[in-house]
Amino acid sequence: MHPFAAPKTLSPNLSRARAYWEGLLRGAATMPFWDDFAPSALGDLEPRAFTLEAFDKPQRFRVAMVGSAVKPGLGADLEGLFLDEIDPPAPFAFLLSQASATVESGKPTLWRGEAGERLLLPMWGEGRVGLLLGVIASD
Repeated sequence: MHPFAAPKTLSPNLSRARAYWEGLLRGAATMPFWDDFAPSALGDLEPRAFTLEAFDKPQRFRVAMVGSAVKPGLGADLEGLFLDEIDPPAPFAFLLSQASATVESGKPTLWRGEAGERLLLPMWGEGRVGLLLGVIASD
């Protein structure tokens, strides 16, 4: 078992997010390609979603998109910033650790906090995990 391992049973919204991610799989692939991802396909989960671009050598993560339901709790516009450049607010607590574990394992990861849960889903591109889809749930 790895840190932040996502259990088989998730809250309803996070289960829907994982089902969307699994629906993007091609053939025998273990994770979808990032160019198959469309935020609008998340439907009512899109406002709770965010994406992180993953870079390697050195490993860094840049906030690419933040859904409208997540933005008010952040206290600042984080889009375009690297996680190591910010002091992550509550919905992003331990996000750097979780993102690293997601890239290393190549599997979905889950973080649980007092205010809710956060699922990270890896996506492949350019020969590596290059994008992480995150969904925050408070249900």
